Amino acid sequence: MPITTCPKCSYQRQPTDSHIHEGVCPVCGIAYQKFLDRQRLLQQAGTAQEMPPSEPQMIEYEPQLPWFERLKARLLEVPERVEPLAFWARAVTLCGLALWGGHFVLAGIDWEVIGGSFLHNVILPFHEFGHVLFLPFGRFMTILGGSLFQVLMPLGLMAVFVMKQRDNFAASVTLWWSGQSFIDLSPYIADAVERSLPLVGGGGEESHDWGNLLTMMHGLPHTLAVARSSFAIGTLLMLLGLAWGATILRLQHEAMVSN
Repeated sequence: MPITTCPKCSYQRQPTDSHIHEGVCPVCGIAYQKFLDRQRLLQQAGTAQEMPPSEPQMIEYEPQLPWFERLKARLLEVPERVEPLAFWARAVTLCGLALWGGHFVLAGIDWEVIGGSFLHNVILPFHEFGHVLFLPFGRFMTILGGSLFQVLMPLGLMAVFVMKQRDNFAASVTLWWSGQSFIDLSPYIADAVERSLPLVGGGGEESHDWGNLLTMMHGLPHTLAVARSSFAIGTLLMLLGLAWGATILRLQHEAMVSN
């Protein structure tokens, strides 16, 4: 029976790994049988240092796959077994995110839609914490830190879901969230000249992050272009998150059918 679970990194082979030899792990690159043989020899000898000199050394690793192949395999990994209830709950979640994201995108840079969203109130504490986190790095980074942290925090969660939790669907949701955080910034950036939006704690014009940042960078004439860029990046990340999540669900559905 062919080995489907890597004995070293526990990666489960996916249908998309068919182009990679069935005896090689698409993620860490080991040859399954050679790795198992070597582990057996090490157990028999007690330790690697005690292995008999006459015993030929087994080659543990095959030539490494290209980094993009290993990254693709990791990003498209799905559990070997998928519960139908969990699958359909994720499908409903993805549809909800698609509709919600479409609402933001179609509304454009509209403070009433973006600022009035439930997500804006979720993002706001992370934004404020970012100012504190970057405080040791000077005034410019302290001001930028709020916006920076609100878009990087979901990406940090994405990395945890991919590398630690091995939950790529949850990672796709956090990528969508980072995109929405970029969209959340766009009306704030667009307000850099007028500085008319309400600020946390009722701060005055001197507390406007993007008014101060663009003034310091002599970028006020480009305010609208920066705001549109933030909106465009956010839209792209949300679409990537949705496409990633849809791909994971398709692979999970195939796993359900095959089981």
